[in-house]
Amino acid sequence: MIKFNYFKLSKSKKIRYLKHDQKNSLYIVFLHGFMSDLEGKKPQHFLKFAIKKKYGFLALEYSGHGKSSGKFTNGNISKWSKETELLIKQIVKKNNFILVGSSMGAWISLNQFKTFKNQIKGFLGIGSAPEFLENLMWKKFSKNMKKEITANGIINLKHGKYEYPITLQLIKDGRKNKILKKKINQRLNVTMVHGEKDESVPVIYSRKILKLFKKGKNKLVIVKGGDHSLSSKKWLKLLITELNLII
Repeated sequence: MIKFNYFKLSKSKKIRYLKHDQKNSLYIVFLHGFMSDLEGKKPQHFLKFAIKKKYGFLALEYSGHGKSSGKFTNGNISKWSKETELLIKQIVKKNNFILVGSSMGAWISLNQFKTFKNQIKGFLGIGSAPEFLENLMWKKFSKNMKKEITANGIINLKHGKYEYPITLQLIKDGRKNKILKKKINQRLNVTMVHGEKDESVPVIYSRKILKLFKKGKNKLVIVKGGDHSLSSKKWLKLLITELNLII
C-alpha cells in the first residue's frame, strides 16, 4: 500500500506527495505532466525502483492536480515550479538528486536548475514539453479561439478523451518561463526518451532540451511505436534502464 503525505503551504493549502527517505543518499525527483497526478504507473514505478536501490525519492502533485489543494485554473508554470522547489528543499534537503520530468514535468525540471544547480546530477526527460503553452497551444489556436480566451479568460480544449481548461493567465505566465534559449553549463548525464508516435508533443522538443546542455553527456532515445505517456510495462522497463545509466 503506497502511503501519501501532505505538505502544508498554509492553513488551507496543502500539496500531496510521495517520498522515500534515505539518509546521505542520491534522490530521484519525479515531476509529472499537465493535469496528471501520482496515481499513474510512472511515479509509483520510480518509487519502487528507488526503494529497491536504496535511493531517496520525491514526487509531488502541483496545486490543482490530484489531491493537492487549489483550482487547476489558478495554477501556472511559475507557481508549480515554486511548489516543486519548496518540496525539494523540505524533503531532499542538501542531498544530490536526479530529475525525472514527464511532459510538462520536464519544463518544471529545467526551472529547478537555477536553484539547485550544484545538487542536480542528472536529468531524464519523458515526452518532454518545454514551452508547450505558446508553441503547441497558443500558436495553433484559430483567430476565434484566441478571441474567446482573450474575452473570457479561459477556453476548454478537447484532446482525445480529455478536456483541458486553458486560462489566459496560464498562457501569459508560460511566456515568463522561457527556457529554450538558456544554456546550462553543467557536466551531467542528460537523456531524453520520446515516443516515436507521440501525438501530443513532437520529438523536436526533446532535441531542443539536449541543445541547452553544452557540456552534458547527451542522449536521445526514440521509442519505436511509443506514445506520449510511455506507461506500458515494456516502456517502464526501458525508462528504468535509462535512469540506471544516468545514475
